[in-house]
Amino acid sequence: MFRAAVLIIACAGVAGAHDVITTKITWSKEVSRLVYKRCAMCHREGGSSFSLMTYDEARPWAKAIKEEALERRMPPWEAVKGFGEFKDDRGLTEEELEVISDWVEGGAPEGNPKHLPEQPKPQKWLDGAMPKGSAEVVVSSETKLDAGVNVLAIRPKEMKKGASIQVIAARPDGTFEPLLWIYQYNPDYQRTYYFKTPVSLPVGTEIQTSPPDAGKIALFASGSKKTAKPSTGGH
Repeated sequence: MFRAAVLIIACAGVAGAHDVITTKITWSKEVSRLVYKRCAMCHREGGSSFSLMTYDEARPWAKAIKEEALERRMPPWEAVKGFGEFKDDRGLTEEELEVISDWVEGGAPEGNPKHLPEQPKPQKWLDGAMPKGSAEVVVSSETKLDAGVNVLAIRPKEMKKGASIQVIAARPDGTFEPLLWIYQYNPDYQRTYYFKTPVSLPVGTEIQTSPPDAGKIALFASGSKKTAKPSTGGH
């Protein structure tokens, strides 16, 4: 799923076969496990993008993999970590980013193939666009809920490519709930983000977005379609 421009740059920047090895991190021990966990859903034979399942396949793309990972373009999980707690978070952790960076900067060694893990079985990439049995409540900045809801998932809506947005729920008791932070939105990777546990928002909760005109947000609440109706209210 790398973009064409990135692929061209990467081809021009393929590392030489005689790089000096300065790291103990290897493909066989650490990097293959990371790729199998985070990338194999798409980057495999028969997947939606070219395969990265073996060292020979991944090695030519080492520098491009590092660049895409550090820029948070790959894997395509746009929700900023620590701002909302989601199921099946496919974004790379800081530790995983360090592994990739250290491996590439250290010469991207293969290591001993006997340490390779078993390749994962094909998996489905996307979750459902809407949780089963839920109702969609579309909100924008300064929208107040006129009924309490248990929010199962959240999805960006009507956002422009490249836009960023932070979504916070301000409860009537003065507490705040971070719901979602999207950085440099790409509609090609639009998805529904499922919360680890339902987020309870009582009547009168105000949805705040920053910037306020970045777009709308779909909240998916458990229960019938009459569970909640958004009503716009100012401060």
